[in-house]
Amino acid sequence: MPAVATDAALLEGQGLDTYYGQSHVLRGVSLSIARGETVGLMGRNGMGKTTLMRTLMGLVRPRSGRVLVDGSDVTQAPTFVIARRGLAYVPEGRGIFANLSVAENLAIAERASPDGHPRWTSARVLELFPRLAERRNNRGDQLSGGEQQMLAIGRALLANPRLIMLDEATEGLAPIIRDEIWSTIRLIRNSGVATLIVDKSVAKVTDIADRIVILVKGEIVFEGKSAALKADPEMMHRHLGV
Repeated sequence: MPAVATDAALLEGQGLDTYYGQSHVLRGVSLSIARGETVGLMGRNGMGKTTLMRTLMGLVRPRSGRVLVDGSDVTQAPTFVIARRGLAYVPEGRGIFANLSVAENLAIAERASPDGHPRWTSARVLELFPRLAERRNNRGDQLSGGEQQMLAIGRALLANPRLIMLDEATEGLAPIIRDEIWSTIRLIRNSGVATLIVDKSVAKVTDIADRIVILVKGEIVFEGKSAALKADPEMMHRHLGV
């Protein structure tokens, strides 16, 4: 792993312009995430949140701008190289292997942390999610939506990331399962792993995040502490509909 520039942000996007065909989705977006920081990425549907995550992970290439990890330019690096630098991404569709068992889904994801000292193991993930332990021999397509989400998060944790991106991790889940996912996100945050969160629950995101970024039509219209956003109800209503 390349040397880490300790004064650099863990992850940074600089002036990102990303397109889907002729559609200009991200417009000069700059975003940085420090080590151990939790950032809430907010905005109405279709504003570019998922595209920003995918651009930062190298799944979509920006037409202009740069992506840096520890100050090193990874804009043209393959996604697997970016992941090996300590980034993990849990997409909205979860992306688990439907024909593999819970145990197999976890086994193929497990690897040592970037510093060579494993922290998350399959055993620890199953301890965190007892439902998965009970269903460890079930295939992915035999799990409920909540169980699939737990598996997707557990699989991401097994990469022992320094930063995890969560895209709508509680979407469509029963309230009791949503609460369990939020407890897990808080545990991840408290363990020192940086987190970038997209979720429709404004109250939950502002409660857990150190900083909030709001996107409107591919541009950042607000960036600041959660407390500053909570103190501006007009801003929240205009851009988030709450």
